[in-house]
Amino acid sequence: MAQFFKAKKKASINTKHQSVDVVRLDHNGAGIAFVDKKPVFIEGALPEEKTIIQFIEQKKQYSRATLIKLTQKSSKRQDPICQHYHECGGCNLQHLQHDEQVLAKNNKLQELMQKQGVECCEMVTPIVAGEQSYRRRARISLMVNKQTHQLDFGFRKKQSKAIVNVRHCPVLVNELDQHLESLYTLLNQMKGKKHLGHVELVQADNGSVLLIRHMADFTEKDRQALFSYCEARDLILYLMPESDVLNHVHGEEPYYVIDGVKIYFTPKDFIQVNASINESMVHQTLNWLGLKADDRVLDLFCGLGNFSLPLAKKVQTVVGIEGVDEMVQRAQSNAKRNELDNVTFHQANLEEHIDTQMWASTKFTKILLDPARAGAAGVMQTVAKLKPQTVVYVSCNPATLARDSQLLIQHGYKLTRLGMLDMFPHTGHLESMALFER
Repeated sequence: MAQFFKAKKKASINTKHQSVDVVRLDHNGAGIAFVDKKPVFIEGALPEEKTIIQFIEQKKQYSRATLIKLTQKSSKRQDPICQHYHECGGCNLQHLQHDEQVLAKNNKLQELMQKQGVECCEMVTPIVAGEQSYRRRARISLMVNKQTHQLDFGFRKKQSKAIVNVRHCPVLVNELDQHLESLYTLLNQMKGKKHLGHVELVQADNGSVLLIRHMADFTEKDRQALFSYCEARDLILYLMPESDVLNHVHGEEPYYVIDGVKIYFTPKDFIQVNASINESMVHQTLNWLGLKADDRVLDLFCGLGNFSLPLAKKVQTVVGIEGVDEMVQRAQSNAKRNELDNVTFHQANLEEHIDTQMWASTKFTKILLDPARAGAAGVMQTVAKLKPQTVVYVSCNPATLARDSQLLIQHGYKLTRLGMLDMFPHTGHLESMALFER
């Protein structure tokens, strides 16, 4: 007999309010409670709090719920520092005292490593700086509101494409924050505001950078108003008429200085968002590598040379590898500008096996990795085969750090130091650094 496919009915969600006790935080900063032995993730809830919740998602292994009410507050709860906190999707931990955020992240880092069977090691003191005015770059979303016909100008709402209108952001560096109100006024008065895509603000050491994505040419009046605005405030201006076109139209080429090295960049390039933590991170990396004058260092996922160029001042040779060719070219230019002739840069897809690359046959004494959230699974075998004395792994995702650590340990390396870096205060993002030695 023929059988026909019958779609399963979607399980209905029990939306009745329930009382639950929160027992811990997950690695993204959401509170975790248990209902019928199944974890329930509650954004905005803290351990030791009694809550009233409403389920919004129910899966076989877990559920998600909205926090309706607190019937017992944690002593570690604080008032958010930003008026937009409950709407804006930029921060998710401002309700937790900053020192408790650092402690929670440090504990979560240890927990994730142990969960993957990575043996405990020395936990170093977390690298911490100011909890406000730390972000040196931000992307501001723009859209003409159909009801008001005014420009919505700000950051995306939590789990939404809608825009929270922002004129002040306490985690932005003061140099950028001071432009929000006046920049909104300027753009909102433009005749062609409906053709504006987004704005990037970046703080360089030689000035504030403004990038505007626009889908149509500016009128002459709008262009003159924009140029006058930038000249009056000494802003470095870039225009982006297409997603792959960047025009530098006003001001100096931006750069930042790290360990005495000038690193030039464009607003499209990746740079670490927290300048103070980045400086401490580079110094700790150089220290952990235990550098000697005759060392040969391989820097994987090297970007513009954030680590490579300071390294080159202290060792015999540095080879930097990066997946994006434009970044490689800029890194080479940065080396030349800083008169560092003992560092070379190469482009390679670091998600694939790289054993056949010419530079991979070099004998390296030390290796540094600073991958994106996906980790460095594609190169870990090569790192192990090169048999460096020391490996330092800088990670923005402790789950992939734990995974990649296992392969090094299988090849005779020991995790000897592990530390958290408070790169993104008031968010669940966790930056860390691990030292492996043979």
